[in-house]
Amino acid sequence: MRYKPLDKSKIYLVTGAAGFIGYFLCKRLLDEGCSVVGIDNLNDYYDVKLKEDRLANLEPYSKFTFIKADISEKDAIMEAFREYRPDIVVNLAAQAGVRYSLENPDAYIKSNIIGFYNILEACRHYPLYHLVYASSSSVYGANKKVPFEETDFVDHPVSLYAATKKSNELMAYTYSHLYRIPATGLRFFTVYGPMGRPDMAYFSFTRMYFEGKPIRIFNNGDFENDLYRDFTYIDDVIEGVIRLLNNPPEGDEVPHRIFNIGNNKPEKLMDFIAALEKALSKALGREVVFEKIFEPMKPGDVPATYASTRLLEEAVGFKPHTPIEEGLQKFANWYVEYYNVK
Repeated sequence: MRYKPLDKSKIYLVTGAAGFIGYFLCKRLLDEGCSVVGIDNLNDYYDVKLKEDRLANLEPYSKFTFIKADISEKDAIMEAFREYRPDIVVNLAAQAGVRYSLENPDAYIKSNIIGFYNILEACRHYPLYHLVYASSSSVYGANKKVPFEETDFVDHPVSLYAATKKSNELMAYTYSHLYRIPATGLRFFTVYGPMGRPDMAYFSFTRMYFEGKPIRIFNNGDFENDLYRDFTYIDDVIEGVIRLLNNPPEGDEVPHRIFNIGNNKPEKLMDFIAALEKALSKALGREVVFEKIFEPMKPGDVPATYASTRLLEEAVGFKPHTPIEEGLQKFANWYVEYYNVK
């Protein structure tokens, strides 16, 4: 694929605009001078104030339009497409979280299945240049072959969340086949950074420390066979997405493809925790050591995630590279300031 840079003349519609990845993508597009329509339902899965604060950072941009709507509301989505006629759509709205899918499966079917179906229908009725949508590394399940490649067999998801993301890939492929919708699915690998999701481990560990509570680590206390995660810093994720937006799949075959966006350098969970302790120590000017409780793995968790990024690099000349020490320091500095815990 011949890489084409961002097109500032196009209209970009981003769902999940007040979410972690959605916010940073909108901000980057707006900083580049693009016109952005953001959609979000501002649900209370985690602290709504954080979502509102992200949104408040976007509202001063004259080229930003915000619509409060749920993608599971078909009429609202159709109306947004009808009014703004987006050229490029990035669907990041979804019910996130592996463990929460055990508690509230309805939310995943409503947002990740029905909601994504509505996005695909809107793309069918209002043809566009490129649909980019969030999948997840969770589709690889308990795959033991590493690194995970986009061509790997992914028919054994181990959580409902993973099953909905695999369903998204199948649905997008079908719509691309039937209606020639150029679509790109992105399998994100454990995205972290400032203004991130409070339900993610690194964020909740930090919160628990300041609340004087122990952190719970679901690795059985087995340091020899610790969990591995491919932690991907938010700026790397956004750069990868930006480079893909103006580069839809081309050719006579089904215009659909999938890319991993991961760091290609998995870290032991305990090493990640040690790096977080060090980053917080530096941010606070005093030593931070978490009190730790070790528990068995939770249902739906997988022992390792590890992304092959070869296809992404070949397509757009970029691979994520930020080391966890640098990314976690930026998170720690933000957390200390945002929550005023100095």
